[in-house]
Amino acid sequence: MTIRVGGSLVSFAVGLGWPLAAVAGCPIELAVYGEAQSGSEIDFTPTGTSATVTNSFRMILDNNVVLNGIVMWNEGVSRPNGVLMYKCPEGDVTGEELAACTSWHGVIYTSDDKGSIGLLPAEGVEAPKTLILPDLGQSLRQSSAYGGSGFSKVPWDVFALKGCQE
Repeated sequence: MTIRVGGSLVSFAVGLGWPLAAVAGCPIELAVYGEAQSGSEIDFTPTGTSATVTNSFRMILDNNVVLNGIVMWNEGVSRPNGVLMYKCPEGDVTGEELAACTSWHGVIYTSDDKGSIGLLPAEGVEAPKTLILPDLGQSLRQSSAYGGSGFSKVPWDVFALKGCQE
């Protein structure tokens, strides 16, 4: 994956694990976040024309385990509700089938350099500096993707902006 910072390519630096400076002008749908303790990563992708899904992403854990994620804003008290799924069936699924393959769900919060807490923005907005996925680690420990031939390094709840996909 090629990542840009301020227009210059830094895939070499990222590959070496060097920290990156602020990523100016990166839209959330191209943002890449990392969690230092486990090495886990969140890569956002453009959602397309969905009427209900405001963000799409994937979480990459160790042992090449990939969880697919979506964000939908609920009605009433509007919050970006994220869902991480592992090996969900394709096509029409029942609520029970969806619950069985859901590894985590919750509100996704953000934080800026000053520590102000906000909510994950929809696509087209500059990527926030930090993502907070409350109780992520605890939920993933209980996931069918954990242990055995699955992932073994459980990420913490906080992911920092690493770069922007080209």
